[in-house]
Amino acid sequence: MLAPALRLLRRSKPLHSSNPRCGLHFPPLPPLPNDDEVVVESISRNLRHHKWSFLQRFSPILTDSIVRRAVLRSRGSPESALGFFNWVEREKGPKNGSFLSLETHSIMIHVLVSSRKFEEAVFLMKRLMRRDGVSVLELLGSLDKNFRVCSSVPDVYDALIRACTQIGASEDAYLVIEKLRLKEQSLGGLLVLYRMLKKGISPNVVSFNMLVDGFCRNREVDIALKLMHHMSILSGMNVEPNSITYNSIINGLCKVGRSTSGEEIVREDMIGKRILPNVRTFATLVDGYAREGKLEEALRLFNEMVEKGFVPNTVVYNSLMNWLFKQGYVEEACLLLSDMRENHAPPDQHTHAIVVDGCCRNGLVSEAVGYHKQIREQKFVEDVVSFNSLINYLCKNGRIKEANQLVGSMIACGLTPDIFTYSTLIDGYCKEKSIDEAICIYDGMVREGHKPNIVTYNSILNGLCKDGSLDVARTVVDELRRAGVLLDVISYSTLFNGCLSHQMVDEAFSLCYEMRRVGIEVNTVTYNALINFLCKIGCFQRAKELLKLMFDTGQLPDQITYTIVITAFSRNCNQNEVIELHDFMVLRGVTPDDYTYNTVTRLLI
Repeated sequence: MLAPALRLLRRSKPLHSSNPRCGLHFPPLPPLPNDDEVVVESISRNLRHHKWSFLQRFSPILTDSIVRRAVLRSRGSPESALGFFNWVEREKGPKNGSFLSLETHSIMIHVLVSSRKFEEAVFLMKRLMRRDGVSVLELLGSLDKNFRVCSSVPDVYDALIRACTQIGASEDAYLVIEKLRLKEQSLGGLLVLYRMLKKGISPNVVSFNMLVDGFCRNREVDIALKLMHHMSILSGMNVEPNSITYNSIINGLCKVGRSTSGEEIVREDMIGKRILPNVRTFATLVDGYAREGKLEEALRLFNEMVEKGFVPNTVVYNSLMNWLFKQGYVEEACLLLSDMRENHAPPDQHTHAIVVDGCCRNGLVSEAVGYHKQIREQKFVEDVVSFNSLINYLCKNGRIKEANQLVGSMIACGLTPDIFTYSTLIDGYCKEKSIDEAICIYDGMVREGHKPNIVTYNSILNGLCKDGSLDVARTVVDELRRAGVLLDVISYSTLFNGCLSHQMVDEAFSLCYEMRRVGIEVNTVTYNALINFLCKIGCFQRAKELLKLMFDTGQLPDQITYTIVITAFSRNCNQNEVIELHDFMVLRGVTPDDYTYNTVTRLLI
């Protein structure tokens, strides 16, 4: 994809930077982007930052497809997504109809229901059926079609039944129920249970367990708990929860961060009913506590498990070791590995990956290399994960040659390097300013059929900027855009820092405007870098203008901003200017640190 741009590197010299100058101009805002994906990404980013005035500019080019994709991408902020959805309807919709399609409405409904905004979802459903004449089966079909795309929840069908009943369409509600029964959704399962009870058929414990497990998998643990507590009554006193029921409930509670409630189920319900916890029960609770960072509780249960005569399996050991390493308890994790071997719980490939990554993340890279060599000599089964982890940390520590050798060993073991392997090596070479080697790795990756991602490209851009080849970096960016690859904040920050390091001030300002145009927030770090550079080259008035722009755009300067400008002004400007600048910042909520504050007060003495 990037061959033309990268070939330029081999025949071009580093770009000579322009001389810094204080007569900087601020380029006008560029026109709106034409590419749909760029528009969708810009809208999503502006929605996340509640920049409603910015969205007005997109009104002329909005299509149903763009709105649908923007709503889906903004599902993490349902209020903003709904606000945008309603705004489009007001701006573009006819008086007695809708600009947006049924599919777009369905996605908006899924987003709302997934965020438990049932009233808003029901309102949209009622409006579709009443105003727009959409039949209930059409709406149900559209909701089904987009269910997986939106990672939705079965509650959406309950909302549809509620919408039907609220507009007096009881027959439509029955149609939905019948369709759901055939589709075996959670609600359909409850309906089947209801029909069984109504006909006098007593469901067995397996039927109840399937329902309980289904609700837990959907993270609807409270419904599962209610069902479990009412099993006896619903079955006519014929069925009681068994160990499988309780283990499903405990697993569901641990998955949603409620491990303490899971243990209470064991202490109060299971033992009270003389149902003994088994290895799976303890394993689930140990992992749940460890996942929540409660290692003391996890180890307490682990010891209790052993005291009760249970033999911890590999899964239990792996979970504990993983979280011990992540919280810095290296010695304890290694003792657990020894204990694992003594208790005949065979380490597996996940164990090896955990140990390698754990040693590396705690600064023990050489120990990780030694352990990895040991498991290779003993011919344990390995996977790509442990190799990648070690390659990553070797590159981070500047041991790029060893990382490259490890890739060779990886291939010799019959394993195929993946996108993470290649991207890690490319980043390692770029950080070592070995851009030619990085490009060779890139070429090999493409030949092997791997599609580079934005992480890969950011590493290459970083290498090009450090090498002084900003012209090639710009060409690469142009090719990425033509290929539909969206730049992220790291891409822009890399180019921005490259421009500043080569004193290309106008280009740095242009990048700031471009970032704002596509909806990427120009953060305090970026502003600080530019202000610091302006102060270094003596453009103090421009630095003050940029500081004011920060406040105007809602970006509050921090202590670093304050220190940069006050230190520079105190060395190069008169006392009144420094005090005026100090007052300007402090009155707007910027608090100086002690060192910089003392710099100002010394001027007053």
